[in-house]
Amino acid sequence: MTRYALHCGDNREVLKEFDDNSVDSIVTDPPYELGFMGKRWDASGIAYDATLWAECLRVLKPGGHLIAFGGTRTYHRMTVAIEDAGFEIRDSIIWMYGTGFPKSLDVSKAIDKQAGAEREVVGKATRHGGGKSQIIKGDYNPPITAPATPEAQQWQGWGTALKPAHEPAVLARKPLTGTVADNVLTWGTGALNIDGSRVGTSGARNNGNRNGTIGSNSIGKYGKAIKQDYNKGRWPANVILDEHAAEALDAQSGIVGGHSLIYRSRHDTGFFSMGVKEIKDHAPKGYTDSGGASRFFYVAKASKSEREAGLDGMELKIKHTQMRSANGTGEKNFEGGFTDSIRANTHPTVKPITLMRHLVRLVTPKGGTVLDPFMGSGSTGCAAMMEGMRFVGIEINKEYMDIAQRRIVHYLNQNPMEL
Repeated sequence: MTRYALHCGDNREVLKEFDDNSVDSIVTDPPYELGFMGKRWDASGIAYDATLWAECLRVLKPGGHLIAFGGTRTYHRMTVAIEDAGFEIRDSIIWMYGTGFPKSLDVSKAIDKQAGAEREVVGKATRHGGGKSQIIKGDYNPPITAPATPEAQQWQGWGTALKPAHEPAVLARKPLTGTVADNVLTWGTGALNIDGSRVGTSGARNNGNRNGTIGSNSIGKYGKAIKQDYNKGRWPANVILDEHAAEALDAQSGIVGGHSLIYRSRHDTGFFSMGVKEIKDHAPKGYTDSGGASRFFYVAKASKSEREAGLDGMELKIKHTQMRSANGTGEKNFEGGFTDSIRANTHPTVKPITLMRHLVRLVTPKGGTVLDPFMGSGSTGCAAMMEGMRFVGIEINKEYMDIAQRRIVHYLNQNPMEL
């Protein structure tokens, strides 16, 4: 097969044409079933359809992994549907970001509005966010108003929603055939690519050896010396940050300097110890890199240039990115204005390719086939091309299908290796 194959249609019907046990992994971003921006595709209930996930289970090889994003309010229902289809739930992955927009009802303003009371304007609010690529319609700095009734005064400062700051993804696995060892030898699936997905360090973790390994000081079973390579980086975590969440975390953690790899002694005073004795703890004290805590797990959000890569010559359209309410009631109206972006990629929820590369690499064997039954604008496919894998995508929206194909070809041309 070629490096990629794209199908436009309902994934429940398209998947029926696929062979059993024909893909190595599934990495996808289904609708969150929230009715996002009034889009019908985000309120169809398909993410909760166990028959869809059963088709995904059928085409996935035994031991193959599925990663599917979901909304914080609806993730649980999708996860149950995936489990009901026959998948084993293995973990959850949290992608944290700092640019979410709180869609909260201002209770005080809502009370005054219901009472027909006019609020006095006492100032202008300063909103954070936006960018040079945005066109601002309406007043970007909404007025600050004072409560007009005693009841509104009582509920001043109360709202109905938190600021969104993360998206969860379920990590699931098709049941194994035999043991993990049996399965990986038979099907090439069933395990996570830990070393290939480690978080890199800026310096070697070693005890002075040039090769970055621990020498004969590390003694394993039967007294044999153990050589361990600590240049690989840190074990991949189930939490991933964008640049804004990373900045917030680093502000709290501060910049921490690296440590040399040294051995430390400790005293064992546990219940089973006979008194107090000094024992050698051969665990290394730390890595030699430095920085904030975010360096453990970090990925930037998709930039405009990344979203638009490969789309030269396509018609530019206005994409409404945020609706704002000037009266703070949360109602969908144009009084408060909204922010627009003029772009070729009009998909509202484009995942960063760096994030999808990490996830694709984590669950897909080298040169394997990745399936995305909710392809959208193709970020998973772009990631698969960059990782030297094959890709199968399904998308019901023709406009998004065209965008995805152009983007995937763009990244394929950057990594045209033959498989």
